[in-house]
Amino acid sequence: MWISFTLLAAFMQSWRNTFQNQLSKQVSVTGVTLSRFLFATPIAGGYLVALYWWNPGTELIHINHEFAGYVIGASLMQILATVMMVKLFKQKNFSTGVGLAKSEALIAAVLGILFFGTSLSMLGWVGVLVGSVAVFILSTQSGLRGVSPGTFFIGLASGGSFALTSLWVREASITSDLPVLFRAAWVLLFVLSIQTVLLLAYIVIKESGTLADLFARPKLLFLTGFAGCAGSLGWFTAMSIQAVPYVKTLGQIEIFFTIFLSIFWLKEPAKIKDISGLILIGISAALVIW
Repeated sequence: MWISFTLLAAFMQSWRNTFQNQLSKQVSVTGVTLSRFLFATPIAGGYLVALYWWNPGTELIHINHEFAGYVIGASLMQILATVMMVKLFKQKNFSTGVGLAKSEALIAAVLGILFFGTSLSMLGWVGVLVGSVAVFILSTQSGLRGVSPGTFFIGLASGGSFALTSLWVREASITSDLPVLFRAAWVLLFVLSIQTVLLLAYIVIKESGTLADLFARPKLLFLTGFAGCAGSLGWFTAMSIQAVPYVKTLGQIEIFFTIFLSIFWLKEPAKIKDISGLILIGISAALVIW
């Protein structure tokens, strides 16, 4: 079940990135970030209502201090991680910084074992390490050569923030006794709602014209929100079932979808680096599934 939801997440995230890339040509960075959540929140609410309609005897979630803390922390940390990711684009050798930011699975494994009681098998560790190497190969041009300290630390901080987001999402989910689909849906709705309110408030105060830019493109805005919600639903459900490092390592297969699409649909030539990275991603996915 966790494998299916992870593959769903990776597939939908590749589409969300495509839609956001189109929006970024006409809308501000903050507006593009908001597009991920704006329609996603009501869609997540509709999904939760559908779950209760399908199984009306299920109880509502019990919100305690522990659950609220994890949800708020995950919401804020994901926004912070996204902001640092945007900062990387203003750095020299930014692609290397982005590669470091995608070390989320490895950082989540280390933080999970130190602070969250996560346990990985030896085979699992090998899979996480191979996947991290693969992502770094695919995301960088010349390795760590010439990378400034600022780029290096911002990249690692972004990856660490994304890792904490995932770990706190999982912790929020497992505090509940509800069936896995229900508790994942509740966490998703709360996280999306908090992020939407915060970003919307900021845009209304600081960038009032951005909302008009977004709603001038309703179809693209809806598609971005739908893909974002479906992707987050996949991540949240998978992480409610399985340890975060396994989920995020398998989720790196998103890069396979992206490069496969560029080769066979956009007719872009394949590079040796891309092929070697994809082979490593396939190996890491097989290891964590095994």
